[in-house]
Amino acid sequence: MTTAVHPVDQRLPTGQLAALGLQHVLVMYAGAVAVPLIVGRALKLSPEQVALLISADLFCCGIVTLIQSLGATQWFGIRLPVMMGVTFASVAPMVAMANSQPGTAGASLIFGAIIGAGIVSMLIAPLVSRMLRFFPPVVTGTIIAVIGISLMRVGIHWIFGNPVGPTAPSVVNPEHARWLADAAAAAAAPGSTLPPVPRGLAIVPSVPNPKYADLHGIGIAALVLVSILLIAKYAKGFLANISVLLGIVIGGVVATAMGLMNFDKVGKAAWFDLVLPFGIATPTFDPILILTMSLVMIVVMIESTGMFLALGEMTDREIDRAALTRGLRTDGLGTLIGGIFNTFPYTSFSQNVGLVAVTGVKSRFVCVAGGIILIALGLLPKMAALVESLPTVVLGGAGLVMFGMVAATGIRILAGVDFKTNRFNAMIVAISIGVGMIPLIAPRYLQWMPHAIHPLIESGILLASMAAVLLNLYFNGADGDTRASVEAARHADAH
Repeated sequence: MTTAVHPVDQRLPTGQLAALGLQHVLVMYAGAVAVPLIVGRALKLSPEQVALLISADLFCCGIVTLIQSLGATQWFGIRLPVMMGVTFASVAPMVAMANSQPGTAGASLIFGAIIGAGIVSMLIAPLVSRMLRFFPPVVTGTIIAVIGISLMRVGIHWIFGNPVGPTAPSVVNPEHARWLADAAAAAAAPGSTLPPVPRGLAIVPSVPNPKYADLHGIGIAALVLVSILLIAKYAKGFLANISVLLGIVIGGVVATAMGLMNFDKVGKAAWFDLVLPFGIATPTFDPILILTMSLVMIVVMIESTGMFLALGEMTDREIDRAALTRGLRTDGLGTLIGGIFNTFPYTSFSQNVGLVAVTGVKSRFVCVAGGIILIALGLLPKMAALVESLPTVVLGGAGLVMFGMVAATGIRILAGVDFKTNRFNAMIVAISIGVGMIPLIAPRYLQWMPHAIHPLIESGILLASMAAVLLNLYFNGADGDTRASVEAARHADAH
C-alpha cells in the first residue's frame, strides 16, 4: 500500500529545483538587498560595511528560508514553499535609530533591539497563532487581495522609478540649485549683511527627470511581461512553470545588449567571503528600543498570518494552529539570527507567494533550493553582484504578473463568501479595502499622530487586517468553525 505524496512535500528533480529556486531568488532579490542599503546609508557606514550588510543579509535569508520551508524540530518551520526576507515594516524605526545615533554605535543599538525582539517574538508566537479563528474567508480573502494590491505599487515602481530619489518624476532645476548655492555662499562671506539661508531650506523639484519612466525601460518591462505570457500559454510542463524566470532572463539579455546592465560590481567583487556573527558591531540592549522593535514584530507576525493562510489556500494544505505557531516562531528565530549576524528582522516574502500562484508549483523543496542559492550568494559576493546588476525594469515586468496573482487569489477566496444572504460581508470587504488603501494613497496621513503608533498604522496590509477582523467580529461574531472556514476558502481557490 502506497501513500500519495502531498504536492507540498514532492521532491522534484535537481535541475528543476535549481531553476525554480533561482526564479524565487530573482523575484525577492531586489527587496532583500534594499533594506541593508537603506539602513546602512542611514547609519553612514563605509561602503565595505554596507557590502558586508548585504552579504550577511543574503546569508541569513537563506538560513531562515531553510528553517521555514524544510522545518527544524517540532518547534520551527511551517513547511510550506516560503522564502524569507527582511521585513520593510522595520525600516522606519531602524532609520530613526540610525539618524539619532549614526555609525557603529547606532548599529549596536539596532542589532540589540533586533535580538531582543526576536526572543520576544518566539515567546508570543503561540498567543498570536490563537487568532486563527478570527480569519474566516471574508477576512482572509480581503487581506490577501489588499496584499496583492499593495504589492502592485512595488512592481510599478520597478518599471517607472520610485517617487523619491534619483528616479523620482521631477528633479531640481540646476539653475535654481546654483542660485541657492551662490546665495548661501554670499550670506556666509565675511562682512556680509545678507541673512543666512534658513536651515532646511530646499528647492522643490520642477524639471522632468529623464530617468523616470524611460521609454527603453518601459519597453524592456513590456518585453518581459509579453515573454511570460507567451511562455505560459504555449510552453508545456517545466518550461511553463519557469515562465517568470525565462522572462527575466530574456529581459536581462536585452538589457545587456542595450548597454543598460553594468558589470563593474561583478568584476570588483571577491569570489568568496565568510559571514561571521557580529561582523560590524556588538549589540547593545536598550529596553525601549527592544519594545519598539517588538511592536514592529507583532505587526510582522499578523501580516505573516495572512501570508501563511494564502499559501495554505494555494497549496491545498490546511494551516492549523500548531503549523501557524511554528511559522510565526520561525519569524522570531529568524529575527534573532539576523541580529546575531548583524542583519535585520525577517518575515515571509509576499512577492514569492505570487510566484507560487503563477507557476502552480507547490513543492516546498523549491524554496529549500532557493535558500541554498541565497546562502551561496551570501558567501560568493561575485555571484550576488551579478544578480544585483539586473535592472529593476526587468523585475518590474515580472512583478505585474506575480503581484496581480496574489490579488487574484484573494478575489477567488472572496468568490466563495456568502454575499447574497449576508449583506454585512460586502460591507466588511468594502471598508477593509478602503482602509488598507490609506497608506498607499496618503502615506503622510499620520504626520500629526504620535510617533509611537506609527509602526502600527503605516502598513496598509495591517490596517486592512485589523479592519476586516474587527468588522467581522462586529457583524458576524467569532463562533465559526476554523476548519469549515479554511475549507470554504480552499473550494473558492479551486474554481
